[in-house]
Amino acid sequence: MDFDLTKEQQLLSDAVQRFFAKEYSFAKREEILDSQEGWSREIWAKLAELGLLGLHVPEEHGGMGGATVETMLTMNALGRGLLLEPYLPSAILATALVRDLGSAAQKEELLPAMASGERIAVPAHGEAEARDDLASVATTAARSRDGFTLSGRKSFVPHASSADVLLVSARTSGKPREERGISLFLVPRGASGLTLRTYRTLDGQRASEVTLKDVRVPATALLGAEGGAYPAISATWDLGVAALCAEAAGALQALLDATVEYTKTRKQFGVPIAKFQALQHRMVEMLIQVEQARSMSYLAAIRTTDVDPSARRHAISAAKVLTGQACRRVGQEAVQLHGGMGMTDELNVGHYFKRLTSIELSLGDTEHHLERFVRESAARKESA
Repeated sequence: MDFDLTKEQQLLSDAVQRFFAKEYSFAKREEILDSQEGWSREIWAKLAELGLLGLHVPEEHGGMGGATVETMLTMNALGRGLLLEPYLPSAILATALVRDLGSAAQKEELLPAMASGERIAVPAHGEAEARDDLASVATTAARSRDGFTLSGRKSFVPHASSADVLLVSARTSGKPREERGISLFLVPRGASGLTLRTYRTLDGQRASEVTLKDVRVPATALLGAEGGAYPAISATWDLGVAALCAEAAGALQALLDATVEYTKTRKQFGVPIAKFQALQHRMVEMLIQVEQARSMSYLAAIRTTDVDPSARRHAISAAKVLTGQACRRVGQEAVQLHGGMGMTDELNVGHYFKRLTSIELSLGDTEHHLERFVRESAARKESA
């Protein structure tokens, strides 16, 4: 298999790397992190200028039509830069859902505006009792004369406070934990009856608890067929997992580089600690973990477009498991090799560690994906 990048892909990768080196220094990120919103609209506009917000927007709406390798390269750079802006929830998850489920009118209204950075949309799907089960949706959408009335609660919705539109999943039929009967709705963040409780996450980003109390939306707010949103949600979440694996690969490499550089300058007994064989062995183990995570991010990116859902889930979960293990092991080793300084806000090491910990827990933690990998493996053996 050819893993060489095309000329266009290499140019994109170089452009994103240059952007972060020039526009997103550690000091700049600290300034954004401490701001009231926790992200920068200026940076968001520049990401749009680079075309990065339109990677999953169809070409007829001004995008690149679902560029999976380009997404991997972009997320890799975002991981190195520790981006705080709502790239994953809006430019990947929400964009893919609108692209795959939206009507012609909905696509025409939303996708060009999302690609240009003028509008931000994020999914509001997870619930407190779901425990990473995508089919576990208790929020309801009751039909009314001119539309639907939504009631329920969504837990941990990243960047909900920054969004113009929430893509809210709600049950229009079926029983709890059934895949059938889940619908998706476009709900303005300022809709009557919708409230947010926003807080900082472990890595400093913003997330919200979203409560919907008799929120009325018109029939045109329904995204896709009524009761048929689950397959698209499942495929989109796998796309998001692949993107997280790519982001982790970038962050892991940056963390390894920082650790190796630190051990060359930190001295004990008059010599750099990089000279100590025991520490050299630990850094080699870190390198192996980083390379494994990078390889699995390639696999995940390739398999996001697999037409066989079982094969897609099998590969994506394998990637998330190995990536999650690398996040934990490399992160812990980096902090330990830096000593007490590794947990301070003054060094970027602690920030990488926090972000990698969040990645390991996002869109299904390591345990969840290991269980899914085992289930898919058993199903594939039975069908063979």
